[in-house]
Amino acid sequence: MYDYKCEYCEGTVRARRVQREALKYKKGFVILEDLEVGVCDACGDRYYSAQILHTVHDIVTGAKPVERRSSDSFR
Repeated sequence: MYDYKCEYCEGTVRARRVQREALKYKKGFVILEDLEVGVCDACGDRYYSAQILHTVHDIVTGAKPVERRSSDSFR
């Protein structure tokens, strides 16, 4: 899925498994745990698959249940 050129610096985007990733969504953040993202080996920019972005949307809209919620929730 990854192993392509970074759109910002021409480095290579490689798959990396991360324990925790915060994605900004509108006025807050969604924290996802234990997932694979693309990370540029030169500048460190992050790339997310469509599946991850759909999951974030489903969490925020309530279509997918949330495992944990902080005191600073979206609702």
